[in-house]
Amino acid sequence: GRVPARGATPPPPPPPCPPRYWDRQAATFDDQSDHGLLDPLAKETWRRLLLAHLPAAPAAVADIGCGTGSLTVLLAAQGYAVTGLDFSPAMIRAARAKARKAEIRCRFVLSDAAAPTLPARGFDVVLARHLLWAMPVPDEALAAWLQLLLPGGVLVLVEGHWSAGGGLTAAEAGRIVLRHRGDATIITLDDPALWGRPITDERYLLVSRR
Repeated sequence: GRVPARGATPPPPPPPCPPRYWDRQAATFDDQSDHGLLDPLAKETWRRLLLAHLPAAPAAVADIGCGTGSLTVLLAAQGYAVTGLDFSPAMIRAARAKARKAEIRCRFVLSDAAAPTLPARGFDVVLARHLLWAMPVPDEALAAWLQLLLPGGVLVLVEGHWSAGGGLTAAEAGRIVLRHRGDATIITLDDPALWGRPITDERYLLVSRR
């Protein structure tokens, strides 16, 4: 994810942030509950949320902007064939170390999310968390992500409009998706267990199936 903890750290600079910015964040990125999923309750809550909207394993999942790989490893542990992608070398190193420690098999690719070097029509699911808002041209990035989906594939976005600054409202994200897809279902994510604390800003899951 790419959202700062409210009151903990200042928001990141306006997008686009270069890879070296995220390289510097990698060592402490997992300190935030929703990033590292170190708290069992947070991990289980994210697991249940995602599994409720994904096709059954072993579906192929592209985790775009995977950061330190928390969701990549989480879904791979459930039997999904997951490829995590990020443009920060330090984030990718941390993600690979996390998978090794958990003894979970998944693949990680160093690539810009705006133009992912992954096979077209190679995935049942494209997942991106806290990323669409940070793309220089969100419509172009989304179009590139959708090229990765097999026919009937599912787009899953976790986004928000942060109290710390930045983000996309659900209405804005919905409009972007509906320029490319036939549906966009919004699910509000206000459960404190997802974030490790109560939240007052707008956070949501966007699921598009066609």
